[in-house]
Amino acid sequence: MNMPLIETKNLHKVYKMGDEKIHALDGVDLKIHKGEIVCLLGKSGSGKSTLLNAIAGLEKPTKGEIIIGGIHLEKLSEQQITSFRRLNIGFVFQSYNLIPTLTALENVSIGMTFKGVDKKERDKKANKILKAVGLGDRIHHKPSQLSGGQQQRVSIARAFVDHPKIVFADEPTGNLDTKTTLEILELITGMAKDNGQTMIIVTHDEEVTDYADRTFHMQDGKISLIAHNKRREENEEIA
Repeated sequence: MNMPLIETKNLHKVYKMGDEKIHALDGVDLKIHKGEIVCLLGKSGSGKSTLLNAIAGLEKPTKGEIIIGGIHLEKLSEQQITSFRRLNIGFVFQSYNLIPTLTALENVSIGMTFKGVDKKERDKKANKILKAVGLGDRIHHKPSQLSGGQQQRVSIARAFVDHPKIVFADEPTGNLDTKTTLEILELITGMAKDNGQTMIIVTHDEEVTDYADRTFHMQDGKISLIAHNKRREENEEIA
């Protein structure tokens, strides 16, 4: 197989609480290939969100390597990491993180202002993707005028609008009902597959893993099991 797009080597993250040390990540090694959809699955405190934040450049590791497309994130300055995220990464959050005073169109297009895209082009791209996620008739609505599922669709449109190489989704369906959850999972994984994008989904819900190519089961800051989609390969135990 080709070189992985994302790789971590002996990744550690230690938090100090008084005299106590909390090992949120305890020597994580993983490889994720271009176009893969993977889940980081585990209970609260397993380290899954810490791992996502580290790979996304939101948190510096205490020790170890994070390599994306040949670039060592752990060696970059904060300014370099911010620039790297802007050019390569999209985010979908559980809490949507929309700006309440902006319309759906403005929430989706705002990120492109930092890339120097002119307003006409921003609005054109935002309009197109809002239609693609089923919100063509809601582009001028503000978050308070939208349901939870609609707000998450705006969040998804914002993450995908500029075709990032990698999309991170942190509990993207945590606040949604079952029917809307399935619709959102179909939407984000379908868009990622159609665009050849790599996606990492953090979840505590095993049903979400049905939409992934592989699932990294996390426990006590370590990967305990790599589960391949049953339609493809058998599970792989980690020694």
